[in-house]
Amino acid sequence: MSKILVTYFSASGVTEKVARDIAKAVGADLYEIAPAQPYTTADLNWMDKKSRSTIEMNDPACRPAIAADVADMTQYDTVFVGFPVWWYVEPRIVDTFLERYDFSGKTVIPFATSGGSGISGAEKSMREHCPGAHWKPGRLLNGGGAAEWAKSALDG
Repeated sequence: MSKILVTYFSASGVTEKVARDIAKAVGADLYEIAPAQPYTTADLNWMDKKSRSTIEMNDPACRPAIAADVADMTQYDTVFVGFPVWWYVEPRIVDTFLERYDFSGKTVIPFATSGGSGISGAEKSMREHCPGAHWKPGRLLNGGGAAEWAKSALDG
């Protein structure tokens, strides 16, 4: 039986709730992609050109530090990766996570929350970071249905 990990970065708690629902539905372990330096409300003010999130997203090479590693990534065959959509893609800290581990041969399934953007830009970007992974289509999960979608994503 394959082992499943649900990873997520959540700035406001919305993506965390979705990640917890998915993990419970598919019997997965849960890992938070937590920043080594937590984001403040001011850091997340995307309307401020000098805010931390804006500076990070304007620099494609930016890789914010993560607080802790996954205990043993090699044990997982399938990894769900959740995040809020920032500037039409995944936050740079998700890139830090994707580049930290070898996803070759693993199934990776993205999911996201967003106030208005879709997930397609993030899916394209994420595939570039982990070309050796087996990617399944992701889903924007704003209004429920996460558990049902996650189960079908594993079957499909």
